[in-house]
Amino acid sequence: MKNLRDVWSSRFMHYIGEVQKYMRFIFTGHIAIVLVFLIGAGGYQYSEWLKIVQPDFPAEVLIAVAVGILLAFSRPTSLLREPDQVYLLPLESKMSQYFKKALAWTFWSQVWVVAIVYIVSIPLLKAVTELTTSEIWSVFLLIIILKFLSVQGEFSYRYSERGQMIWVDRLIRAVIFGVTVYMALQMQLILAIVAAAVGCVYIVIFRKKCAGEPIPYEHFVKLEQNRMMSFYRFANYFTDVPHLRGSIRRRGWLDWLYKFVAYKKDNAQKYLVFRTFVRTDDHFYLWLRLTVISAVIAAFVDIPVVTWVIAGALSFATTIQLKSALLSSGEFRMDMLYPLPDEARTVAVNQIVRLAMITQAIVVGLCGITQPMFYVTFIIILVVSELTSKVSKS
Repeated sequence: MKNLRDVWSSRFMHYIGEVQKYMRFIFTGHIAIVLVFLIGAGGYQYSEWLKIVQPDFPAEVLIAVAVGILLAFSRPTSLLREPDQVYLLPLESKMSQYFKKALAWTFWSQVWVVAIVYIVSIPLLKAVTELTTSEIWSVFLLIIILKFLSVQGEFSYRYSERGQMIWVDRLIRAVIFGVTVYMALQMQLILAIVAAAVGCVYIVIFRKKCAGEPIPYEHFVKLEQNRMMSFYRFANYFTDVPHLRGSIRRRGWLDWLYKFVAYKKDNAQKYLVFRTFVRTDDHFYLWLRLTVISAVIAAFVDIPVVTWVIAGALSFATTIQLKSALLSSGEFRMDMLYPLPDEARTVAVNQIVRLAMITQAIVVGLCGITQPMFYVTFIIILVVSELTSKVSKS
């Protein structure tokens, strides 16, 4: 048996390779353009808002709440696999070596999120508070330390409690760390230290409960499977993930939509494709999320060019991915037994995709109705969608 540190290292390299394989499909040219415009527009809106923000704006409370929540979500990345429940069982007494490296990666892979959020909030702190530069960066260092403690704390809680009621643990840590950050921003150092000490005591309690407890392999394996499945579902929005099977839900509250497909023989494929779109999580949530993103940008970004570029890019992404997903069902279907024309499914998919994109255009257009030339966004979504559908492979 390899040294457990070597086991972690080999799995880590495999994990990085797996992530990189799909990330090259995610961060393509059009996504990069969208991100550049989105970050630029967000930065511009933020800087303009800082010029008019009121001195009594509760920046400390807002930042403390946001940072406290981000600190509380510290799910450990164990990279454990199902066979480990058997093969690593004899090495249970030495698994601390493995988990030490796992928690180190968990910390470094998550700390940048809370760090970026706090760094982005620094101009707001300078605009509405009297904190000096050294005080602001001292709080930043405190947040990094709290993140390390939170990673250790969530792991200890999951270890000792087998992951039961994890939301209670996260709520407690969010409150404790949020109060700590708030007191630090208020320069109430003694109260901040007391709050941090309470958090340390809370974490130590569960750390001691881990002593003598068997490793909850089943919980950590399931946690790891769910984490990777979330990544694969996200990657599936940009490229096909072969081993990913989307779950099916009835969504009875949308049954009324099927009435829009007339009951006749020629609409058999259209009805089946529409039903597939509504009931398949990957297809439905792909359209829903990209529509919501586009709608939010249209509603809050008052730079028309940015809204148009992003709406067009998301329209392209929605159309090409939705069409590919609906056409790629290669498994046996009952409709294959019926004498329907070969092109019937392709025609049906094009009709359903067009209907979905018209709905997206209406939603985005209505959300941006207060913005100048909002109707251009509606037109861009429809034109880009139609052109993408025409030139993409059937």
